[in-house]
Amino acid sequence: MEILSPQNTRVKEWAGLQEKKHRDKTGKYIVEGIHLVQEALLAEADVEILAYDLDKGMPSELRDHLQTVQGMEVIGVSAAVIAKCSSTNTPQPVFAVVRKEQQGVETILAKPDSLVVVLDGVQDPGNVGTIIRSADAAGADGVILGAGCADLYNPKTIRSTMGSMFHLPVVEGDLGVVLPQARERGALLVSTSLTGEDSCYTHDFRGSQWLLIGSEGKGISLQTAALVDKSIIIPMAGRAESLNAAMAATILLFEGMRQRGYPPQINPSQCEL
Repeated sequence: MEILSPQNTRVKEWAGLQEKKHRDKTGKYIVEGIHLVQEALLAEADVEILAYDLDKGMPSELRDHLQTVQGMEVIGVSAAVIAKCSSTNTPQPVFAVVRKEQQGVETILAKPDSLVVVLDGVQDPGNVGTIIRSADAAGADGVILGAGCADLYNPKTIRSTMGSMFHLPVVEGDLGVVLPQARERGALLVSTSLTGEDSCYTHDFRGSQWLLIGSEGKGISLQTAALVDKSIIIPMAGRAESLNAAMAATILLFEGMRQRGYPPQINPSQCEL
């Protein structure tokens, strides 16, 4: 099938997915670019439509997936259609329309000795996406988005995850309900603070740990802060006042990964120069 006109009704529907109200109404979102579409297919996300630029042809990286994905509609489109549906000034040659999958917070709560990132009012989509990517890289068990966070399906959030949103559970939740449930199951609720009682390098990250990261300007809310079990500090040798949310979360995640025994002991003779 081919669609050439950007005025086509279906194209207008796809383009509308750049706006949150349409994503919420339809339960769908767009991923753009070869890498992100490939990640969605590899993760067996619920891809409804794969659209590619007719002039450039189907990307070779995606051809092998076309026969294995059931129920996916493949449509060749014009460059004008690609441009209308893109969120960037330099559109990618392929995009996919994906149905949202409803993952409950129970998926994360059920994991023993979990390392979880909880975001409270992190409004910048780039930071939200980067934190999801860092959580994936550090082997975290999930990310929970509380009230006031950037939409997971915002195009900038999706791009910033670099596909990691398909690798681990990322769910929205009411922190006033979810955090007490996590504590009841043995999780330690940890936040960062300039007056923290411990350094992130002396704090014990073993066991079930839920790391609370607040907004770039205000930190975690007063309601969330009242639920925190322990505050820790990220020590800094320089004169910077603070780190942004994504940097702080990444430091905590990788220190947690290190303390939990990864990477295993490496023989220097095996390292590449």
